Amino acid sequence: MKRRPLRAIRRRLRRAGARARSVLMHRVFLPWREDRAAVLRYAAVLDGQTVNLHASMPDWVPCDEHARIEVRRRGRRYTADARVYHDHDGTVVMDAAVLLGQEVGGLALRSGRWKVRLRVKKGLRRRSLSLLLLDMPKPYGGPTRPMDASAATGTRYRLGRSVTGSVRVTCSPAPPSAEVVRVQMSHSGIDIVFRVVGGEPRAPWAEFVASGSRRLEAEVDELDDGLWHVSAPLHLMAPRRDRAEQWDVVLCSDNLRDMRLGRRLHDVRNPKRVFAMRETAVTSVGRTPMLVLPRYTPAGNFRIQCSPMAQAA
Repeated sequence: MKRRPLRAIRRRLRRAGARARSVLMHRVFLPWREDRAAVLRYAAVLDGQTVNLHASMPDWVPCDEHARIEVRRRGRRYTADARVYHDHDGTVVMDAAVLLGQEVGGLALRSGRWKVRLRVKKGLRRRSLSLLLLDMPKPYGGPTRPMDASAATGTRYRLGRSVTGSVRVTCSPAPPSAEVVRVQMSHSGIDIVFRVVGGEPRAPWAEFVASGSRRLEAEVDELDDGLWHVSAPLHLMAPRRDRAEQWDVVLCSDNLRDMRLGRRLHDVRNPKRVFAMRETAVTSVGRTPMLVLPRYTPAGNFRIQCSPMAQAA
């Protein structure tokens, strides 16, 4: 009974602290620093791993400066190209696209919060400018959404800012997940190829789990390039009642938590509609015909729907 009031007090204190930092940032630090720093007019992480920046430069920065984006944390320092030029209205602006992730040829950031600055030089003169983030990126509408993780590695990169308004990049490791790569459907069965991000499973196997107590085990085979394969035991998945049964596919192993197979590393808002697959009639040897529909839930989990043929009539 005592924990609930304490949690409520902590939440109120966190909200009060966030409001105080916001007021301090917008009323004190941003007006004081705006004329001496590069002000970001656009900042976002696109495709889950590329930081795109567009900033207005102070009047004293010439457009022919050589510019680099510097990302650093605890003695580690990485740089990427930036471009300083005259915009159509004559103002000096900066553009940069910084690829993150050593696995994809980008900056090898580790977990933690990284400071971002702009380094400019002309001849022997060198300058370092803060990048002020006045407004946090806002999500947009439409059939796609911003990627919240790298599609290649699952690592999460997000933009934030310090109490003084300087932009920061926070890198978080990929939580273990089983991502479907492709599904091959035929009249004899379903073959599922997937990969595991955020971990390496030891002695994995798959479980096909239906509502209720039905649970079927299946072998998992290792392929090349870090891929895995499992075949759905459709001859054992026929519904036992006159209605459809939904089967989830769960990856189990000796060292990782159980994980549902799915597709989550994408920018689609409705995977159920966009990644739709066809329904197929399947007749296993000695079994009753049934309709099989592989699909994705709105949350991105992979699911196999098995329906009796009579239901389609």
